[in-house]
Amino acid sequence: MRIANLGLRFLLELGALVALAYGGWLAGEPQLWQRLLLAVLFPLAAALIWGRWVAPRSDRKLADPVRLIPEWVVFGGATAVLVVSGRPYLGAALAVLAAANRLVLWRLGSDTDGRAVR
Repeated sequence: MRIANLGLRFLLELGALVALAYGGWLAGEPQLWQRLLLAVLFPLAAALIWGRWVAPRSDRKLADPVRLIPEWVVFGGATAVLVVSGRPYLGAALAVLAAANRLVLWRLGSDTDGRAVR
């Protein structure tokens, strides 16, 4: 069960990055270069936040429950982008699945990188 939830976690992280790129594409001005720039910058900012404070091999990985803050900045941002872009059901699905996945991993006594935390 832990492996399946870690796999789902990875897919949710990728989905959040895709949603942020989609939001960046839609947020841009009509000029192609501006749309491309935002479609790259939005997920890049999320990846930097994730890599700095959430990633399993980060030197500055935050401990629970403080680590929930950057996690929800990324997942919350992706959810907001989906809702604002007219995809509220996808946004709701992302938010619910991310929260449920985090809860299940916590209940299993697993860190988000698969290590036992108890």
